[in-house]
Amino acid sequence: MRPPWGRPRDDGDDLGTEDAPRRSVGVVVTHFEQPAELARTLHALTRQTLPPDEVVVSDDGSAELPAVPAGVRVVTQEDRGFRAAAARNHGVAQLTTDVVVLLDADTTPEPGFLEALTRLPRLQPDVLVVGRRRHAALAGLPPEVPVEEAGPAHELPEPAWLRSAYAASRDLRDADDLSSRFVISAVLACSRWWFEELGGFDAGFRSYGGEDWELAHRSRLAGGLLAHAPDAVAWHDGPDAGERPRGVKTAETAAIASRVGVPGLAPRGLLGLDGRPTPADRLFAPAASLDDRALLLVCDAALRADPGARLLLDARQAAVLAGEPRVLAHTGDPLDAAVASPARLLVELHRPWQLDDAGWRALLGGGSPGVVGDAAGPVATTHELRLERRARRWGTTPSPVPPGPAPGRPLPDDLTLEAWFGGW
Repeated sequence: MRPPWGRPRDDGDDLGTEDAPRRSVGVVVTHFEQPAELARTLHALTRQTLPPDEVVVSDDGSAELPAVPAGVRVVTQEDRGFRAAAARNHGVAQLTTDVVVLLDADTTPEPGFLEALTRLPRLQPDVLVVGRRRHAALAGLPPEVPVEEAGPAHELPEPAWLRSAYAASRDLRDADDLSSRFVISAVLACSRWWFEELGGFDAGFRSYGGEDWELAHRSRLAGGLLAHAPDAVAWHDGPDAGERPRGVKTAETAAIASRVGVPGLAPRGLLGLDGRPTPADRLFAPAASLDDRALLLVCDAALRADPGARLLLDARQAAVLAGEPRVLAHTGDPLDAAVASPARLLVELHRPWQLDDAGWRALLGGGSPGVVGDAAGPVATTHELRLERRARRWGTTPSPVPPGPAPGRPLPDDLTLEAWFGGW
């Protein structure tokens, strides 16, 4: 769907100097059995320099619904364990605003929080913005105490790795395929249109953590932008929960890895976790013109070098490789099929070609973006699919990448399948 406002943007664009128009802003505060913390956060929302148009408390099954001020709505869901992802989706579904802001009950915003956090979504609808979550011992303080004073007076350590990541990436303007790890759902904003385009959080997350990383990963794959707003400060009551017991952290890591195929978050050898196959991340599409020998040779070599890749094949090719579980069959244009998939990269091989393992890994890992070839013409084209999806959404075309030389050599005519399998 065409975005409702904004314009096409490139990765790394600095939007800091552009004025953002006024758009309606709704806040969803996720809550479970924290009435005192919730009261503090709701009071802070009445002190915003950009007042919210709607506030919804989305309760995750508390024994008693929290008391809230006039004008704040409460929705709840049955207590079936930790279901913050589903609670956030439930809350957002109640909003009618242009922009959505997510807070946790124990994360209290400073007065300028909403104005700073929503500036980019008000300007650009396909950006996901994370604020700055600081930590303080706020328990026992009255809700009316200004958090911008109480926070620094009772401050606890802030995760250094997170600060370093924001600094190294220019506040996520230089985001990469692993930058989803720096997105926190307790201080998050995007347009309601983008939240709905993405399908919201994965409600299958049923323990602490991970649902924000997975949403940010999907947002980037869809062609969206990531940003960090360091001046959008909210104070979490208590220390950072990043250091969790081993079993809890293991469950969170496995839940993410079962949904995200990108190296660094996905399993390194396993092809599935939690009862589901690892999502396709890297697709390899050999030309339809390759004969059976060439098809089998290049596919076997590619998968030997990168066992986690998937083969995107037409009906004839899929029949030749019947029984190979990493085959994804398609009809029509392989690029169209790849864009419709959850994959990150597509490598189209135009001619029979021979590479060593390192060459295949470089090609399938996106190390050779754009077109590579030799004097006879193109050999392979690597598509970064998020850029293709962004271009199609905005009605543009991805920026061309200068062609480069292809590593390897043409597939020898005398290389038989028997010789390849036998290592002759």
